[in-house]
Amino acid sequence: MTSSALVLVGAMNWDWPDWRGRFYPEGLPDDWLLSYYNTQFQAVYLPAAGWQAASDTTWAQWLDDTQEGFCFVLEPGDIAAVPPVSPRIVLATPAWTAAHVWWLDDAFDARALAQRIAQQAAVREPLFVFSRDGNLARLEQANSLRQVMGY
Repeated sequence: MTSSALVLVGAMNWDWPDWRGRFYPEGLPDDWLLSYYNTQFQAVYLPAAGWQAASDTTWAQWLDDTQEGFCFVLEPGDIAAVPPVSPRIVLATPAWTAAHVWWLDDAFDARALAQRIAQQAAVREPLFVFSRDGNLARLEQANSLRQVMGY
């Protein structure tokens, strides 16, 4: 992973239909969604079915549409599936996920998240903060906490 960020906030996928007109500007073309998403978030978690179905051309476009520090975190899938090779792509094995991922659940606990961020920062290991359900309010809170803490 090449990102130097210690805290990377994002969602599971970037194409949430209810984000249209709330997060994404009206009329934004579908092929610009990822680029726009990357203006606010530093990572995306992709379910196995999504990333495994993507062609090499699609992966090249996704990598081209995002900034250098942006990371793709991939849910493990079919044992035969091989993720694309890039320092910006991480396969989220169960052990890696336990050490590097914080899931935003129904209740946002800023104090607990701040403590986890501090723990990760102490060992200089990145923490990925993801929303499974694309809750924009929780993502904004996590991004604000990241900024307040200087990450």
